[in-house]
Amino acid sequence: MSVDVVDLRAFYATPLGKAAEASLMRAVSSCVEAEPKGVVIGLGYVVPLLDLLGASGAIAFMPARQGALQWPDGASSKTALVDEDELPLANASVDLIIMLHVLENVAVPLETLNEAWRVLAPEGRLIVIAANRRGLWARFEHTPFGNGRPFSPHQLNNLLREAKLTPLAWADALHFPPFRSPKLLKLRGIIETLAKRIWPVFSGVIIVEATKRLYQGIPVMARKSKRVLVPALSSHGASRTRHGENRDGHEGKF
Repeated sequence: MSVDVVDLRAFYATPLGKAAEASLMRAVSSCVEAEPKGVVIGLGYVVPLLDLLGASGAIAFMPARQGALQWPDGASSKTALVDEDELPLANASVDLIIMLHVLENVAVPLETLNEAWRVLAPEGRLIVIAANRRGLWARFEHTPFGNGRPFSPHQLNNLLREAKLTPLAWADALHFPPFRSPKLLKLRGIIETLAKRIWPVFSGVIIVEATKRLYQGIPVMARKSKRVLVPALSSHGASRTRHGENRDGHEGKF
C-alpha cells in the first residue's frame, strides 16, 4: 500500500524527516547540479529535493494512488496527478527525471521504468532513489522508506538494464539509524560519517543515475548450416544390381 501524500509531507516536516532530506540532498547533488537545465520532472514525492536543487522550472508528478499537494507554496501550481505508467508527456520530451517513493510502491516496477524511458530524451537522465533492502530504514514503518518493496543494487541494476536504461553512477544515503529522539538525532552526523566508511552496504537508500539507451543488444543464436555436404569422392552414378542390371531396370554390358 502506498504512503499517502499527507503522511509524506508530515514526515519531512519532522526533525527526522529534515535530517533524511539533508542526507538525500548531499547524495543527489553529486549527480545533479544546482538549478538543473532543461525539462525536469519529479515523480513521486520529490518536492523537498526540488526545493533544495532550486529547480523552479520543474514539474512535480504525484501518483494518483498517493495523492497530490500544492507545489510550490505561494506560487502557481506545478503539480500534476498522474498514473506513473502513463505519463501525460510526449515521447523524448524530458531531460531529467528524479524518482523518490515510487518503485517501492508500484505493482510492476519495470512498467514504470519503461515509461520513464519513453519520455526521456536521447541522453536524458534518470535518478532513482529507492529503499535499500539491507538497510535499517526498510525495517521501520515510522518512515516512508519502511513501506513497500525495498531493493538491492543488483535488483535495481537488472531492472534498469531490462528497461534499456544504462546505470552511470551509484551513491547511497541515510547511513544513520532512523532515530525518533531529537537527542539521538544530534549524533547522526558522527554516526553517518563513520557508517559511510565502515558499512556503506547498509545505507538506508540506494541512489542510481542512469541514462536512456536507444539501442538494445539482441543475443545471436548459433546459426545452423542449411547446406548438405557431400564427400567429393563419393559415387554419383547408377549403382549396379544383380544379373548385371542398373537401377533403372536395363541390362548393362560389362
